Amino acid sequence: MMGFLGILVGLGLLVLFAFRGWSVLLLAPTAALVAALFGGEPLLANWTQVFMASAAGFLAQFFPIFLLGAVFGKLMDDSGAVSAVAVFIARCLGKHRVMTAVVLAGALVTYGGVSLFVAFFVIVPMAQSLFRAASIPRRLIPAAIVLGTSTFTMSAMPGTPSIQNAIPMPFFGTTPFAAPGLGIIASIIMLGIGLWWLQRAEAAARRAGEGFGEAPHDAAEHAAVDELLRERATTAREFDPAEIRHGQLSKGPAPALNAILPLIVVVAVNLVMSLVVLPRLDLAFLGEERWGGTSISKVAGVWSVTVALAAAIATAILCNHRRLPALRQTMDAGANASVLPVLSVASLVGFGAVIASLPSFATVRDWVLSIGGGPLVSLAVATNILAALTGSASGGLTIALDALAQTYMEIASRTGVDPALMHRVAVIGSGSLDLLPHNGAVVSLLSICGLSHRESYMGIVMVGVVSSLLALAAVIVLSGVLGSF
Repeated sequence: MMGFLGILVGLGLLVLFAFRGWSVLLLAPTAALVAALFGGEPLLANWTQVFMASAAGFLAQFFPIFLLGAVFGKLMDDSGAVSAVAVFIARCLGKHRVMTAVVLAGALVTYGGVSLFVAFFVIVPMAQSLFRAASIPRRLIPAAIVLGTSTFTMSAMPGTPSIQNAIPMPFFGTTPFAAPGLGIIASIIMLGIGLWWLQRAEAAARRAGEGFGEAPHDAAEHAAVDELLRERATTAREFDPAEIRHGQLSKGPAPALNAILPLIVVVAVNLVMSLVVLPRLDLAFLGEERWGGTSISKVAGVWSVTVALAAAIATAILCNHRRLPALRQTMDAGANASVLPVLSVASLVGFGAVIASLPSFATVRDWVLSIGGGPLVSLAVATNILAALTGSASGGLTIALDALAQTYMEIASRTGVDPALMHRVAVIGSGSLDLLPHNGAVVSLLSICGLSHRESYMGIVMVGVVSSLLALAAVIVLSGVLGSF
């Protein structure tokens, strides 16, 4: 009983103080040790042998993706490529499809590998300009940006290079293109519901005579330097917003082709590596002790995304080198931007490892596995709950899979459930309830826009939470009828 109480107390401390802006680097080990103390477990052994070992394992697996993703995002930002993509889409769709233009601009750059917070700081000013010209209320900007950047391109679209889509790969032996057909269907549902709600909200605002309103001029600059926002943001996604101000922006916009080509390279190289190159290589040597005794199924997904991002970085530099006046500073800022997020998420993973190692966690595991509806439903519930509590899709997903993935793989081998299907369900589940009010990305986006939860959060719920939950339900139902595809 005391052990279970310790789990609740530790998790409560983590959630409470993280929301108040305390660093997860301090909170996670402290909360883990509190849980261990309640359970009568050795404290130092839990810290050095369980917490640190699990955190280090996460770093060893995923730091390349954090590092290259942040560098790529900063290169695309400083070269003016992200702005050029957004302007190109807005110009193609015209002034009467402003809402759709903002959604698709966010979707294209994030599916192409640009870090979320880079997209926020670039697309928000563009959205404000377009919404003002079209007399659309600025309170709808966060919802439009969330739909494009934080729903289907993060969790459902096959091949997305998001860290959330990468995390299940070593656990399930899958690729970034796991369950592509179901992923595309889920993406259509999220995008369709989100655009329907946005257009409905725009029409209602026009009938009421509501215009754009006044936006505070310094909102984005304040958000970039706010330390409280920074602590929340770096547990949510893979880019430290403090580094947005470093480097040097291009004085002119990039040509549309130069801006879009690196995004195409990410998707194309990821696809070729996942489905053509790596499956044909003889990598049996990975089973040797010097390589960690692993297998290609454990590393192929991470390798594919890593190579894709590296190729995209080279392409971005070659296409836009004249618009990168301070290349070293830009790349340094990108590299620095990856450090705090990856350490923050690794600390959450260490916390989860300590919790999962406690004898009383067996009660929690048994409860999760006893949820009706089969293993996919229980997996979806577990990832949703942990992502909601931590305010982090990547943190909640890794905690859930660290504790439960082996059990689910055993269930899959007995029941014939495709691991690729579990991959897709887990990722979509982690990206649903993570968008609760305390989520770092939500708080940061509202701050950049100069808006409050009261003004804009309902829109985020509709396009981000409701659409994702409905898509998740559709995937589970369809897989029960048609299987994984």
